Amino acid sequence: MKKIFLIGISISFSVLAMSQDFTFSQFYEMPLLRNPALAGISNADVRVNGAYRSQWGSVTVPYQTQALSMEIRFPIGNANDFITTGMQITNDIAGDSRLSRIQLLPVFTFHKSLNDDYSYLTASVMGGLIQSRFDPSKLTFDDQFQNGSFDPGNSTQQVFTNTSLSYGDLSAGLAFSTVTGDDIKMYVGVAGYHCLKSKVSFYNTENTLLKRRYVINAGLNLPTGYNDRVYLYGDYIIQGGNRQFLAGALYKHNLIPDEDEDDELNDLSLSMGATYRWADALIPVVKLDIRKFYIGVSYDVNLSKLSAASQYRGGMEITGGFKTNLYVRGNAGGGAGGNRRGGNESYKCPYF
Repeated sequence: MKKIFLIGISISFSVLAMSQDFTFSQFYEMPLLRNPALAGISNADVRVNGAYRSQWGSVTVPYQTQALSMEIRFPIGNANDFITTGMQITNDIAGDSRLSRIQLLPVFTFHKSLNDDYSYLTASVMGGLIQSRFDPSKLTFDDQFQNGSFDPGNSTQQVFTNTSLSYGDLSAGLAFSTVTGDDIKMYVGVAGYHCLKSKVSFYNTENTLLKRRYVINAGLNLPTGYNDRVYLYGDYIIQGGNRQFLAGALYKHNLIPDEDEDDELNDLSLSMGATYRWADALIPVVKLDIRKFYIGVSYDVNLSKLSAASQYRGGMEITGGFKTNLYVRGNAGGGAGGNRRGGNESYKCPYF
């Protein structure tokens, strides 16, 4: 029975490995999970994002996912070039066995200025350690039932030689970002995840490899009026023969218009919109920006084949974060993207 269960655990993890990685409904708030090269493409030099997601509670043990990303961006040399360093941390837990996966992934990103019009080419690498484990004590076995009653002490299957595994992971990405004279901001990017194709089976005789994931990203941020903006996002993902399309749209209204339209870090604003996972879920989103802080809330309306069992209920997701600048923002260097280094020397930066 132990061997059968181990094979089952291995198959379960193999299914996870062969299918697509988890994605957040507010996917635009987790840039490093979309593309490492999106690190530093922000209207702030320091950015911290967090997310918590609980889903499928209506049909099974809830799947829980937490993530935290941290970025810091600073200029190098005499040109308008930048580097961004940071860390992506995630933890997801699934099922009765508490099958979990913890990721610790440092990131390094280089932003190369292409011209004086706020255009940048960004290259990035992200790599680190992933650990996965499960808890066999949370599971019930058939031989624990004797004469129609359950005897938790009658167990010969709860001793396992391998309940955890660790492996390295490496990802890389490219992105192009620009800001037009009409204050329209946009970016496009490509990324590849799990370049090492690490072994991810708990069963020693299996050679299951983590499937590579390829992503195409796009974002558009445009003004629609005085201190109001529209944000559009899109990701197309390929992994292990599976395809997924994510799209999002938010309308942001500044509740207290600020005299400096370009300094979004001073906004008190409300954003409303929705994201969509193709053939899976429609997700209403509400976001509140309070100066340098924000909080977002969304709820999945399940549209997949599981909708009958879930009664269209997917999962609640909460995001939050903090942004700030290391340098005094000023008009030197060309307006919207300009920061000031020491008051005299100015530089520009990519931001969204």
